[in-house]
Amino acid sequence: MWYALVDCNNFYASCEKVCNPALAKRPVVVLSNNDGNVIARCALAKALGIAMGAPFHQCKEIIARHNVAVFSSNYALYGDMSRRVMETLATCAPYVEVYSIDEAFLLCDVPLAEATDYALQVKRRVMQWTGIPVSVGMGATKTLAKLANHIAKKRTQSGVFILAGDSYCQSLLETIDIAEVWGIGSRYARMLRQHGICNVWQLIHADDSFIKKTMTLIGLRTVYELRGIPCIQWEDAPPPKKAIVSSRSFGSPVTEHRHLEEAAAHYSAIAASKLRRQQGATGAVTVFVSTNPFKDEPQYSSSATVVLDMHSAYTPDIIAAAHTALWSIYRQGYRYKKVGIMLTDIVP
Repeated sequence: MWYALVDCNNFYASCEKVCNPALAKRPVVVLSNNDGNVIARCALAKALGIAMGAPFHQCKEIIARHNVAVFSSNYALYGDMSRRVMETLATCAPYVEVYSIDEAFLLCDVPLAEATDYALQVKRRVMQWTGIPVSVGMGATKTLAKLANHIAKKRTQSGVFILAGDSYCQSLLETIDIAEVWGIGSRYARMLRQHGICNVWQLIHADDSFIKKTMTLIGLRTVYELRGIPCIQWEDAPPPKKAIVSSRSFGSPVTEHRHLEEAAAHYSAIAASKLRRQQGATGAVTVFVSTNPFKDEPQYSSSATVVLDMHSAYTPDIIAAAHTALWSIYRQGYRYKKVGIMLTDIVP
C-alpha cells in the first residue's frame, strides 16, 4: 500500500482561471476577504515577485504594470471546486481522506514499478475533469507522501514524484532542509540545527532517545514515518492552518435529512474544536454531501458555503451555518454515503 498526497497548485487562483479561460496567460492574484492582503497567486504572479501575504497597496504598481487580474476571495466558488476535485479523486482510489480545501491523501495498492504512471493518471484526470492542476507525491507513509509532493512541486517538470526505491537515497534527502518536513515547525527546526541536524537524511538517522527527549513521542513518530514506518493513521493528521475539514463516510447509507443534520452538527463541533486549538476563527463554512460513486444507484453530490457575518470559532455559530448550507443542498430520494464540513477563510 502507498500513500499519495494530491495537492492543488495555487488553488484559489486556479479556480478563478477555470471560471474565466481568458485568464489562462494572465497573472492572477486573490485577496483576503477585506481585500487587504494577497492570499493566493498563480505561477505567473509569483514570477513577478508578488509575495504571499503582501499588502495589496504595496503591490498596486506591479499589478498595474503587468496587467495582473485581481479577485476578492470567493469561498463559495472554492468550496464547490474543492468538492469536484475530491469527487474526482474518489474515482482514482478506494480510500480518500480530504485533508484540506486543496489537499487529499489517497491510499492506493499499486506496484512500485507502476506508481509513476498511476500518479500521472491521477494528475491528468483531475485536470481533465475539473481544470485544476495538481501535484502528486507518493510514499510509504503520509509524511513521506507529503515530502514527495514538496519535491514534485519544486523539483520536477511533471509534478509527480515517488519517494521510494532508488529515489529514497542520501544524495536526494540530504539536500532537503528539515523545515520542509511535515510536523517540523520553526522552533524544532532551529533546535535540530543547533544539534547538527540540518537535513532530512540526518533527521532519519538521528538517535531515537534524543528525538524523544527533545521532540516528545510526536517527534519520534515523525522520524519513524520518514524511515517508512507508518505511524499516522488514516484520518489522524494534524489540522492544516488554511482550512479544516471534518468528515466521515457512513457505515450504512443515510436518507433522512435529520440524520444528515445530526452528523453535520457533530462534525461541525469537531471542526470548531480543531479551529480553537490552533487559535483561529473561520469566515466561511462549507458543507458537502455525496452518495456512493461505486454503487449502481442514483448519484448525487453537492456542496454549499455560508459566509459568516463575522469570523467566529464559536461552535453554535458554525453549526447554524452548517445547517443552513445543508438545507440548501439536501435532496430527497438519495442514499447518502458521506457528509463533511470544511472551514475556510481562517484568521488568527
